[in-house]
Amino acid sequence: MLVIPSVDRSSCCQTMDHGQQTTHNSGSGGHCRLKLVDFQVHENHTSHETEGLSQKLLVLRRGKPFRVTLLFRDQSWNPHAENLVLQVILGHLSQKILVRFTDKLPSIYHWSATVLSGHVDLMAVTINVCSPVFSSVGLYKLLVHIESRRGRRSYAVGSFVLLYNPWLKGDPVYMPQDAQLQEYVKSDYGLVYMGTNINVSERPWSFGQYEPGVLEACLQLLQISPQHLDDQDQDFIRRADPVYLSRVVCSMVNNDDDMGILMGKWQGSYEGGVNPTAWSGSADILHRWVSSKFKPVCFGQCWVFASVLCTVMRVLGIPSRVVTVFNAAHDGNANMKIEEFYSSTGEKLNLSKDSIWNFHVWVESWMRRPDLGERFDGWQVVDPTPQEKSAGVYVCGPCPVAAVQQKVLRAQYDTPFIYASVDADVVRLIVRQGMVVGRTVDTLCVGQLIYTKSVDSDDPKNLTDTYKLTRPVSTRMCTRSSGEVSGREGPMAMMMCTRSLAEVSGREEDSTSVLDVSLKIEGKPTVGESIRLCINIKNNTFNKKVLMEHVNAQIKEYNSSPQESFWKVHQEVHMSPSEVLTLRHTIPPSEYESFVSSDDIVNVAVVMKDMVTEERVLETLEFNMTSPKITIEVEGGDSIQVRMEHTARVSFTNIFSKALNGAVLTVEGSGLLKDKQVERLTCLKPGEKIEKTVSFTANSTGTKVLMSTFSHDGSPTVVSRGFHKVKVTAAS
Repeated sequence: MLVIPSVDRSSCCQTMDHGQQTTHNSGSGGHCRLKLVDFQVHENHTSHETEGLSQKLLVLRRGKPFRVTLLFRDQSWNPHAENLVLQVILGHLSQKILVRFTDKLPSIYHWSATVLSGHVDLMAVTINVCSPVFSSVGLYKLLVHIESRRGRRSYAVGSFVLLYNPWLKGDPVYMPQDAQLQEYVKSDYGLVYMGTNINVSERPWSFGQYEPGVLEACLQLLQISPQHLDDQDQDFIRRADPVYLSRVVCSMVNNDDDMGILMGKWQGSYEGGVNPTAWSGSADILHRWVSSKFKPVCFGQCWVFASVLCTVMRVLGIPSRVVTVFNAAHDGNANMKIEEFYSSTGEKLNLSKDSIWNFHVWVESWMRRPDLGERFDGWQVVDPTPQEKSAGVYVCGPCPVAAVQQKVLRAQYDTPFIYASVDADVVRLIVRQGMVVGRTVDTLCVGQLIYTKSVDSDDPKNLTDTYKLTRPVSTRMCTRSSGEVSGREGPMAMMMCTRSLAEVSGREEDSTSVLDVSLKIEGKPTVGESIRLCINIKNNTFNKKVLMEHVNAQIKEYNSSPQESFWKVHQEVHMSPSEVLTLRHTIPPSEYESFVSSDDIVNVAVVMKDMVTEERVLETLEFNMTSPKITIEVEGGDSIQVRMEHTARVSFTNIFSKALNGAVLTVEGSGLLKDKQVERLTCLKPGEKIEKTVSFTANSTGTKVLMSTFSHDGSPTVVSRGFHKVKVTAAS
């Protein structure tokens, strides 16, 4: 095995010297000698759609020819007496390629090196090199051998990176539409959708694949994976398969089984790390991971895990997008049912091992699935958030979206878990003194909305139909007796009711139901404004009704059970036969503003109890609050030039009716600002503005994001977040 010295690829040419040359069985003279190698970096990067991915390495896509020019010293190459042989090396694996004269197009199924006939200057030979379409992804070393009867001279001429090629039809990651390739491979900007399905919010993300060092970090990730450390040669061979590679990368994004990138944390203090809500791009995270010698970066949650995974996959050449599932089920016991428990007065209880996240973010990656058949080609779910183990490791996918839609649960990988995430049933139980006194089954709540960013647009694209076929009518079951808290019904017969489509929950009830109840929120709930609730009740009998209304509001995080109630109402309600009644309630800001932050969810539940029959009807609603606006303006417009200083003004106006003590406005931006910029005010009066002017410089082209937050002493966390994207172009 030849020892290959490192080569500086900052220039497109490499001069040969004695230290980069090894001679074997050399005779006395007659050999041409290699003087210089021109890797034609700019031309190759343009041809291979890899511009900007590295300033030091030649970055290529498999199955596509690239050009290398060899310049000889003193004596020209004599193709009749000397063979030119290239050798590519990946770890312990290597392949020699004889340079041939031909006018034929190269095959994409094996290595080739050709010189076009009639276009030869024997002092400077340009070789078209083509890798196989099923080459392994990685960092290759390149040697040049000049062989004759007298012996062989060998030169270590440098390295190149080989990536997947979604532009090539024969590649398993081939994507035919150019607009999709631009969005899902080349774009370094995205949107993450968050909040709830009735009040969707969005957060920009800088994938950062063109930031210095990001490509190298992604390659390093592969080198320290357990699969590579266990069997280097086998790992190199299997990297040709995007299905295999996606599982390796998915596992390495979380650190639960290896030296992965991110440590997750969902509760408590984030001291000693970064609050997951503060991240705005992948490059900063990858840089921290590498600089710490692969210690996990603290901390991540689902959208951070998914966004970093999307960066790595795009860098490696696999088309990928970040996808948000609203009301995503976490089915720990794999029974396709999620149980939720409520008290008889509407308080949500933390009694279930299963859960529903208001939103959960994962990645879809595009690839063929020869292991499953053509019907499962296309988008695959890959979820790096450590939730449940797959084959003993915290990894999930790739799972074909088509398999989820068609409910083919045997399809690898992890299809039952993904299916439950978007299509499990929700069983809501009302419990009193340890007994079940009411039960509803909701078949429409989970996976109610699935979003990703649209191609070449900031509008959301609705993917729900790609995961879910039309669902049958859902049901509600009501009991007048009691049973165990385990969820088994009491001994008396259950009354099965179907009803018209509810405005919020999506469940259905028939007109024969004794009581119909629906719950909705009026307007767009905004921090600093009153929350207005509307409860509609219909008496489907010809009898008068005396009801007890219980309404309860709690704060919760998107992925956990609610906290203690902050507002509640209990009142008696009288209804005439067949009456339709509307009840309205208002929660003023003074009742919630000391509890609610910009990232919190509000859970509201109403329980209507028939005082005669003791039948109870439960309706629930969860929503997020819209934050006050932070204004970010870039002087001269949002198109800026790389390595030139620009200025932005960031401001927040106090829209609240009271003064805010200890006001703090922060500004940061991956690839734009080196350090976080902070402006403080002791007191921000109503209508008063806090403002910060920052100077920033982009170090690479692409789309970057300035991010700002506002907080004050009277709020437990951040009150508002602002984002602003800028397009960075090359200097003119």
